[in-house]
Amino acid sequence: MIQLKETMVYKNLYNRIFFSLIFFVIYFVALNNKFLLFLFVTVVYLIILYEVIKFFKNFLKLISSYLLLSYLCFVTYYFIFFDLLTFNIFILTIIFFDTFSFFTGKFFGKNFIFKFLSPKKTLEGYMGGFILTNICFFFYIYFIHIEIQIFIFLIFINLTILTSIVGDLIESYFKRKNYIKDSSKYLPGHGGYFDRFDSFIASIIMLTVFSLL
Repeated sequence: MIQLKETMVYKNLYNRIFFSLIFFVIYFVALNNKFLLFLFVTVVYLIILYEVIKFFKNFLKLISSYLLLSYLCFVTYYFIFFDLLTFNIFILTIIFFDTFSFFTGKFFGKNFIFKFLSPKKTLEGYMGGFILTNICFFFYIYFIHIEIQIFIFLIFINLTILTSIVGDLIESYFKRKNYIKDSSKYLPGHGGYFDRFDSFIASIIMLTVFSLL
């Protein structure tokens, strides 16, 4: 039984890595064509809405309004404020934080926080994700010689991290209120599209407001 459980855990991890790499490749292919990027993100939102309609029974209006607000912010940012470098840093911050917090939490996590919302999240995971993501961007600033206001840059990075956490907790709250573990089973290793893009959904609202300011 223990061996079977360990096999399932590693299979889940491999699936998670595999599908993460697929999305990573799709994203960078889409960057070469602005229409493809817009189409890709729009399709993701539509799939998430489909998941919500099919698998979520409670708070449908609230969840749909949250998704609509997020999508409208994405459209606003995309057509008014879009900057390739900023958007790449934004996406990489979400990816780095998610990846680092997942692995540090998995191997070093002991102190579980937000148990009432997301029982697997640990303080060690969040701290590991925060520290390692910031270290990566310190190296980025050091090696990539571009004109940048470091203080504003670091505020942006850490606001993205903060809203990534908020997005994850919001989605966990909606799932808990609907008594489901995953938004769907469409992405082995991740659950569903809502599970995979929960951080982006909240963070794109922050990015749009940040750009306005």
